[in-house]
Parts: sequence; structure tokens; C-alpha cells
Amino acid sequence: MRVVSLLPSATELLDAVTGDDLPSMLVGRSHECDAPAGIAQVPVLTRARTHGGASAAIDAEVSASLASGSSLYELDERLLAELAPDVILTQSLCDVCSIDLRTVERVAAGLPGKPVVVNLDPKSVFDVFDDLLRVGEAVGRGGAAERAMVALRARYWTAVDFVNPYVPGPEVLFLEWTDPPFCGGHWTPALIEAAGARHSLNAAGAKSRRVTPEEILECAPERVVICPCGFDLARTRAEYGLLQRTRWWPLLPAVMEAKPGAIALVDGNQMFNRPGPRLVDAFEWLVAWVNDRPELVPPGFPVAYA
Repeated sequence: MRVVSLLPSATELLDAVTGDDLPSMLVGRSHECDAPAGIAQVPVLTRARTHGGASAAIDAEVSASLASGSSLYELDERLLAELAPDVILTQSLCDVCSIDLRTVERVAAGLPGKPVVVNLDPKSVFDVFDDLLRVGEAVGRGGAAERAMVALRARYWTAVDFVNPYVPGPEVLFLEWTDPPFCGGHWTPALIEAAGARHSLNAAGAKSRRVTPEEILECAPERVVICPCGFDLARTRAEYGLLQRTRWWPLLPAVMEAKPGAIALVDGNQMFNRPGPRLVDAFEWLVAWVNDRPELVPPGFPVAYA
């Protein structure tokens, strides 16, 4: 079985069902696939057309690319053909996050071996559990996938047991991007609610969306998670510094009340924004943070508190 993964969360799902066999099965990856350790030598098939920089500059590039109808990523079609995969793992959830499904399906249709294209499109953590099973079935590891899924579901429901459903939780502002501000979407609002808090700016399953300072102030968040998509903690700290210089930031209850730990900076490259197994790690941290249960925080969870 020869597998190509074109998004990081799919690579982590594949690892969860293959374990030590991953190096022999994964023959190609995206430029963003960085986990688990040991896949650095796997050929890279994609590259981003954006040039990076601060969040405002990236947003401008992304907006211009989407407006023109061009893809944000390039796929090395020749190398993909040489790798001759049996299965290609990709997604249709977000054209901003990785290569678009249309391009993958077009290229796959022209390959001699006609690889199976597995399209992942999760809207909730339970969809992620289902995706784990789908990946396992696609690579002939259905039993291992079921065992991995059962273990993840058990961790999720164990964390839920620490939530008191009868006590109103805090209003949480979850910033998936900072300039301009975007609030979390897809699975994130449901995770926040399941952890015992509120997320008034977006509904469960809806896409992340741009929000105005007026909307943010109106919801009066008592807690804030700053978790820019694709940014590590160092870059998140830099973005936090920019937020502190806006006019609206000092007016947030979470800032004015200055309670210890009310503002959390999370590595968005690893947590919350990847719909893979580590979404359960993110949920365990969220339950711990909202309910003051530090014993639930996964070891080494990448968070800093402002």
C-alpha cells in the first residue's frame, strides 16, 4: 500500500492507524505535514504561493488569490505520478488550508493506477472520529482504526465528565486569525460548548468568519483563546502584541478584569486547527482551562498565558 497525504491532519490520522508501518506506507506528503517525527525524508508534493509575513499581509494575499480564482498551492504533478500512490488523502474543507480537491481529483484521474482519493471534510470532532475509520478502511487497516477511534472517543467523554452542565460557563472569544480578526468555526464552537463555555460569535459546524470589533465587544468575552491557524507559539506571541495595540482590545472584559490565565495563547499549527487525533488533546486542555482542572492538561500542551 502506497499512500500520499496532502494535509497534516490526514497524516496524523494515518499514523494513528498504521503506527510503526507509517514510514513504509507514506510515500508523499504536503509541505505542512510535520508530524509524527521521522517523516522529514518523505518527498514533498506541495508548496504555498503565499509569501508569509504578518497576519494582515497573509490575509491580503489569500484574499487576492481567492478573488482571482487561483489556487493558493502548487502540486508537483510529475512527482506524484512517479510515486504511483494507491491512495491519496486530501480534503475539501478549506481551500485556504491545503491544495484544493478539484486539482487532486483531476491529477489522480490521469494517473495509470487510478488511485483512490479519500476526501476528508469534517465539521465536528465526531466527524474526525469517522474520518479515522475512513482512512483505516482505505489503507486496509480497519481494525486498527476502530481501536484508535474507540480510544480517542473514550478520552473525549472522560474529559466531558469534568464539565458541570448546570453552571453557566464563561463567554469565550476564540481568535483563529488576528488581523483581520476571525472567530473559530467548524468543530471549535461545539468543543467550546462541550467544555462548559459559550461561543456566541459562531455556531457549531459553521465556517470560521471575519468579525468586527463591535461584534467582539458586544459578546463581552470573559476568556480569550488566541490560536492563529498555522502559527506556532512564537508567531502567536507576536500577533498578541499587535492585538494589544488595537483600540478595542483593552475594552474586553477578559482584559479589564485581568484574571490570571484568562487569555491563552495556543500553538495553532499543532492544536485546534488540525482536525486529527490531537483535536482531543486540544479539547482536554479546553476543559481543564474552563473548569480549573489542571490535571487534565495533556503533557507538553503548547500554550502560554498572558
